[in-house]
Amino acid sequence: MAMAWFTSTTTITTFILFFLLLYSSSILVECTQGLISSEPTGDVDLLEFPLNLEYLEAEFFLWGALGHGLDQVAPQLTQGGPPPFGARKANLDPLTRDVILQFAYQEVGHLRAIKEAVTGFPRPLLNLSAASFANVINHAFGKPLVPPFDPYANSINYLIASYMVPYIGLTGYVGANPKLQAETSKRLVAGLLAVESGQDAVIRGLLYQRALSRVKPYGVSVAEFTNKISELRNKLGKGGVKDEGLIVPLVEGAEGKVSGNILAGDQNSIAYDRTPEEILRIVYGSGDECVPGGFYPKGADGKIARSLLKRN
Repeated sequence: MAMAWFTSTTTITTFILFFLLLYSSSILVECTQGLISSEPTGDVDLLEFPLNLEYLEAEFFLWGALGHGLDQVAPQLTQGGPPPFGARKANLDPLTRDVILQFAYQEVGHLRAIKEAVTGFPRPLLNLSAASFANVINHAFGKPLVPPFDPYANSINYLIASYMVPYIGLTGYVGANPKLQAETSKRLVAGLLAVESGQDAVIRGLLYQRALSRVKPYGVSVAEFTNKISELRNKLGKGGVKDEGLIVPLVEGAEGKVSGNILAGDQNSIAYDRTPEEILRIVYGSGDECVPGGFYPKGADGKIARSLLKRN
């Protein structure tokens, strides 16, 4: 009788321990998935998409300021993705380097914040070569510049190249925010948008100080470079006017009273929005969200971008 009682007790204890182990394992899985398990599916897709741009910004700014990128600064954030090619340290004056270095570490934080909310994906292959930026500039001017534009050559060139970067992400966050459902998602995107907007404002401010200066050796003003780049992005995005250079016709300035345009905005000075499709058309340089190229030779990653690539 005692032996039967002991066997029965042992069986019950074993069952309870097995149940507790199973339950603990399920809790552990949920915890390691971060917030993704509690976020609506649509939110997850919209939160992971900006990782494509955050990777681009982080690598471009880190390489420009330090001469190396995420593989040395925060290798765990790359998730084993391929290193960018063509990036190198830029020839920057002390002030510009200081600003860009701050941007670089801010982008590292952005990557971490998004990956704490969603699983994300490995760093996509990025083309950060001088030729990649030169292609954008040639497209913007409708002809090859001679010599080819080199973003790493000096501070002015690097700031012009930087003009291409945070603003695209800014418009993407503006477009994503009203589509999000969870409060945690909205809070994250609002925080990211605030800093991206600040970066864009600083870049535009530094360029605005030199708006009428001629970019050597092309004899074209800084303002004209920004206008051409903005016109190209409007053309590629196919979403109407959502981009403006540093100097605009008076009628397009704030309240129709100024031509200086240190911050871009609509008729009420409200930030423009862009969809993921518009963003991909621009960063691919193809005007087609299904045809990769430009800064993303093999295309962007995440559910939204991958679903579009499958259509090609």
